[in-house]
Amino acid sequence: MAASTAWLEQNAARVNALNVFPVPDGDTGTNMSLTMQAAVAEVADNPSHHAGDIARGISQGALMGARGNSGVILSQILRGFSRALADKEVFNIGEFVGALEEGRDTAYKAVTNAVEGTILTVIREVADEAAQTAAETDDLIVMLERVVKAADAAVENTPNLLDILREAGVVDAGGLGLQLILEGALHYMRGETIEIAVPAEPARPAEVPRAGATDMEYGYCTEFVLQGQNLDYEKIKQHLLGMGDSTLIVGDEYLIRVHIHTFRPGRVLDYATDYGTLHKIKIDNMQEQHEHFIGLGLTEEAQGEQEEAPETEAVAVEELSGIGVIAVAPGTGLEDVFKSMGASAIIRGGQTMNPSTQEMLEAANSVNSDNIILLPNNKNVQMVAEQAVELAERRVRVVPTHTVPQGIAALLALNYQAGLDKNVEAMTQAKDWIQTGEVTRAVRSVQIGEVQVEEGEVIGLHNGQLVASNNDVDDMALEMFERMNADEYEILTIFHGEDVSREQADALGERVQEAYPAQEVEVVAGRQPYYHYILSAE
Repeated sequence: MAASTAWLEQNAARVNALNVFPVPDGDTGTNMSLTMQAAVAEVADNPSHHAGDIARGISQGALMGARGNSGVILSQILRGFSRALADKEVFNIGEFVGALEEGRDTAYKAVTNAVEGTILTVIREVADEAAQTAAETDDLIVMLERVVKAADAAVENTPNLLDILREAGVVDAGGLGLQLILEGALHYMRGETIEIAVPAEPARPAEVPRAGATDMEYGYCTEFVLQGQNLDYEKIKQHLLGMGDSTLIVGDEYLIRVHIHTFRPGRVLDYATDYGTLHKIKIDNMQEQHEHFIGLGLTEEAQGEQEEAPETEAVAVEELSGIGVIAVAPGTGLEDVFKSMGASAIIRGGQTMNPSTQEMLEAANSVNSDNIILLPNNKNVQMVAEQAVELAERRVRVVPTHTVPQGIAALLALNYQAGLDKNVEAMTQAKDWIQTGEVTRAVRSVQIGEVQVEEGEVIGLHNGQLVASNNDVDDMALEMFERMNADEYEILTIFHGEDVSREQADALGERVQEAYPAQEVEVVAGRQPYYHYILSAE
């Protein structure tokens, strides 16, 4: 697994480059690599030599560290693999095949409307080849050689199964990621050298910004892993829940991972040591972190952004409705927008920085409500949000917003007098009443449908579909509003990115107002990366 992770990490850029659309946000390789890093980090210090124990830890790490749709599907493959080996101290070729088949089945079940020509096809072909090979040999290296060859052939065939891949001239990125994972294992089994870094905790993202203070603002962020035998998971979890705030506890009878905010970390650790041994202990003083953030820790650029950002006294919707709303936002300006609208917490992320399942759960635990709505605001974040729903201790629902404007429209539709399910229904409908445009630059040349794009050209996407290319970002924004039928809507909003000055954005706003005099035009500093403009018509 460590060799697989290292090999995938070394080839992550190659996987990222396989974006169907030529936008600068390819992240499949990064997402799968971070998911694998989380899986390996979970078992790095595990002294067990029991295959089932190790597989269980790998599955748990991947489940919590999964990022993006590809990471979620990968975590489900590992989940099925782990389930098949649960009681195996060692396993033979036949049981290895059974684990691959269980991984295949679990992944297919996890995806609604499974599409062939993806990572799902690759794991299916791999499992089939493994079953055939097991009838002929009990040599694991021979098995892996044939499995890798089958994976390679399946990846090369993906464009024949999925039209969009054939048009874009690429193979499926997730499928290639899985092939590289298997290839890394083969390199290791052959004794070939792969530079393997010492497994460590994968990089954690920035803190979850809160719109309002919780009952327990500061204290100590305490994290550790409790390892033992026949642990009473439910008893330990319930006791720890009463010892602090923002609590996240996952595990089983062998291994329990704990994250808790408490003023008395010593008491928490003392309690846990009664049941087993502690590993990966990490205690952070959140008061010092807070003071550092609001004062000494800000760069001049960040201070400037703070001064430019509008000051708001927003009341989180959870205080009025009993429903907490968590939104994913890719830029500091967009964070401010969601905060001003009453979002309870913001998860920093979006394209190229998809949040993990664990980040979703931690955000949910930071909200002072047992009823929570997640707004992923990105198609590649939706599956992670849905996986968090399955693991959450609270009532969590996902409104499947695929763009930031959809997320804003959904939040505007929240009814303070309605319950959770009715609000999810209303917000889901509201997201479809808005048009989204995006302006960025192409990272490679390609022809998709009737749109011919050269590397470096400005491209426009309408509701996620590539529709136009030219050589000027402002002209493209105007073209996108035309394609969005802006004259049929009331409010046109321009969210300008981090590489667009306020002066340039204001000038574009004036041009849009001239073109659409009957509409209200707003210009907002979104400060999102990669996309010069995100546009909405509502």
